Amino acid sequence: MLAEPTLTSRREDGRDVPLLVWRADRPLLTVSSAPLGGGIGVRHWVVNATVPMSYHRDDPADHLAELADQLGLDGPGVGLLTGVDVAEVVARVDSGVRVWATVGLGTPVQAAAPDLAADPVQAADPVQAADPGPARRGVPAHRVGTVNIVVEVPARLGDAALVNAVATATEAKAQAIRELGLAATGTPTDAVTVLCPAGGEPSAYGGPRSAWGAPLARAVHAAVLAGGAGTVVPWSERRTA
Repeated sequence: MLAEPTLTSRREDGRDVPLLVWRADRPLLTVSSAPLGGGIGVRHWVVNATVPMSYHRDDPADHLAELADQLGLDGPGVGLLTGVDVAEVVARVDSGVRVWATVGLGTPVQAAAPDLAADPVQAADPVQAADPGPARRGVPAHRVGTVNIVVEVPARLGDAALVNAVATATEAKAQAIRELGLAATGTPTDAVTVLCPAGGEPSAYGGPRSAWGAPLARAVHAAVLAGGAGTVVPWSERRTA
């Protein structure tokens, strides 16, 4: 299964930029909405990389592949980006389901807000929260706003259950955000990754009242609630010695 994440860094523009790396002891069946390794398939690792608020690359998947190569990661994996300092990752466990979340809520949005849907820049940019640019429709610029969630389920989930697990994680995230007092369902660039064993009899369900979906929901809710409780300062806006 997944080892606990390792906090490391890479050198970019004269600064040591943090990233988290999860390595699997065997390939895991995965569903993800990440820029790199999204979709359903077998994956060997996960990277969650901090980027500065000035991030301007329009090829995040290629960038993440470069980082994976620098780390010596073999085989296909999942790559995530965030303006949050990934050292602030929050971990929670419930009935064998493990969850890690980096929580930035500086650009909260309602998923069905018509003004956001009409904004082609925010709708198309996979790293908009890392570099929001000029304020658009009342959303302030340079506010870290990505929630990245990584989930490990210890039992095999069928393909439909994996998709359902993503929905369950998203519902639990939205519940936590509401309880934090924000009129939002998430941010424009949130990502969810769910991993499980590639072998074994598959469970058919991943909903919030299923055997694995229920603890998944509780763990995600607890992680996002804890991660969003304080003020998150973008990594690149912190003072350095």
